[in-house]
Amino acid sequence: MATWADVRRLALALPATTEGTAWGSPAWKVRDRTFVWERPLRRADLEHLGDAAPDGPVLGAAVADEGVKRALVADDPAVYLTTPHFDGYAAVLVRLDAIDAGELAELVTDAWLVKAPRKLAREHLAGG
Repeated sequence: MATWADVRRLALALPATTEGTAWGSPAWKVRDRTFVWERPLRRADLEHLGDAAPDGPVLGAAVADEGVKRALVADDPAVYLTTPHFDGYAAVLVRLDAIDAGELAELVTDAWLVKAPRKLAREHLAGG
């Protein structure tokens, strides 16, 4: 079970990452581009999800495109979800209390790579 402390640790370990807020909730950004954030479910989300709405904390994460989002949700709906609010947007919602530490680390890194400037991402991948 992952926690916000895990998200914070993983995000801040990546280059040029800052912690702040987005839409009134904690968020982590690379060069002012939000890549992961706390995403409380709103009334419309709860109505759409019904009984499938998670009770625990929800993380929003940038993904490369909607195909990646659809694949994550299809492959592991116990962890990943989306709502109509995110239609047309390359982001996925994550049940934080259902994702394991290794998968969270991969998700946060991938989200960072999506939002990081290309040169910074290349340097990071090269180990610099």
